[in-house]
Amino acid sequence: MTRLTPSRLHTRLLLAALTMAAGAAHAGSITVYTSLEEDEIKDYVAAAKKDMPDIDVKVLRLSTGDLGPRILAEAANPRHDVIWGWALTNMLDPRVGSLLEPYAAKGSDKLDTRYRAGDGTWFAATGYMAAFCVNTEVLKAKNLPVPTSWKELADPRYKGEVVMPNPVSSGTGYLQIAALLQKDGQAQGWKLLESLDGNVAQYIKSGSRPCKAARAGEFAIGTSLAFAAMQSIAEGYPVRMVIPSDGAGYELEASGLMKSSANKADAQRFLDWTLTPGAAALYGKYKEIVTIAGVPQSQAARAAGLPADLSKVLYPMDFAKSAKERETTLADWQKRIGR
Repeated sequence: MTRLTPSRLHTRLLLAALTMAAGAAHAGSITVYTSLEEDEIKDYVAAAKKDMPDIDVKVLRLSTGDLGPRILAEAANPRHDVIWGWALTNMLDPRVGSLLEPYAAKGSDKLDTRYRAGDGTWFAATGYMAAFCVNTEVLKAKNLPVPTSWKELADPRYKGEVVMPNPVSSGTGYLQIAALLQKDGQAQGWKLLESLDGNVAQYIKSGSRPCKAARAGEFAIGTSLAFAAMQSIAEGYPVRMVIPSDGAGYELEASGLMKSSANKADAQRFLDWTLTPGAAALYGKYKEIVTIAGVPQSQAARAAGLPADLSKVLYPMDFAKSAKERETTLADWQKRIGR
């Protein structure tokens, strides 16, 4: 057994202390604000921690509609370093844009120009789209056909059988009405939404919960996210996913760096991580829209009947228009429908 002399022992202890000090100096903590779903956040953060063990990622999750007021209320003294996976429509609010610092995350240059800002203030690795979650057992028991469009869903025979997300709080709810208003125009769009309102039993705060209510048999139909339908089908619920033939709106989930961040190096590393192959592989588990090239469609998506080429079913959203008209549209919704 080798005996350490006092001088050698001192040297080793000094090296160990220096190593620990270097590690402590490099270790960092960032705060991330997001509207991603809780189950996916858990998976993503665990993977990020594995790849970047020296960064403590603290996450505040709020619904799409609630996160905006939080960010604006803190605008004079932001408490977060990164906005992660928030509806692009909301991110395009110029008041939010003024808080962002351009940063070209590694891999963002490979994204289609539709999925990144020209000035580098945001990029979108994922997105979500509208779909109906239809409980086939409830429809069968009530002798009702499966609706294939918004127009069919407005038929009075579905009165009390529909639940929708509230567009004021839910990004999914807003994209659904924004797509119909963009497609049909204001007059016809509001006419359809008001007709549809006659069948709606509840407007729910979350975009995924209408699907969960439908799959549990509380209602026949929940207008929701395609992913919520895919997940429900995979878990064995009597659900059929319907992509409305007359307007399947969608939203991109944007990320960006805060100008005010005091932890920019670690915040940038996190944003880089969101575009890595490891992160992209996880997105396929939770997302129907992944903008990173080469991510295969999930088995759940195929089983639910999601088209491989989504361009054939998605309405071509004008996100700048959605952002510009958001406050007016929501005020109109509150006045015409809100409950």
